[in-house]
Amino acid sequence: MAFRRKHPELDEIVVKVKRCCKVVKGGKRFSFSALVAVGNRKKMVGYGKGKANEVPQAVEKAVKFGRKNMVKIPMKDTTIPHRTEAKYGATRVLLRPACQGTGIIAGSSMRAILELAGIKDILGKVFGSTNPTNVLKATLIALQKLHSKKELEELRGGSVI
Repeated sequence: MAFRRKHPELDEIVVKVKRCCKVVKGGKRFSFSALVAVGNRKKMVGYGKGKANEVPQAVEKAVKFGRKNMVKIPMKDTTIPHRTEAKYGATRVLLRPACQGTGIIAGSSMRAILELAGIKDILGKVFGSTNPTNVLKATLIALQKLHSKKELEELRGGSVI
């Protein structure tokens, strides 16, 4: 039986799978948690965390939660409109726009979110804790802080250079 995806336009990247062990009378019982980035590579991206007794079910739950938490990201050509940073827990993230052809220069957790958002050229740096969950959350917060030129003109009531 072939596995059919409900949303074929969405891609997902499994960022981290953790195994937890509980010792019971009959032996050890394992459970898994999965951290997954979800996006359509066209300015929509999110992440989810799922827990289950098997890895595929944990990934499936994480994808389901990721679809619910998707946000729209403003872009300028293949990069972001301006420099931004965000903090989550002990993690601080810095995102800077890059010239066309630079590529995604970032760590693995940050790269997953940026790839699935459709950003092709960007410079990213993580300061402090490199916990994958915190990096994903901080990156998403930083991306939500972005404003397009049109949005800034509406907010300020004038033209932006």
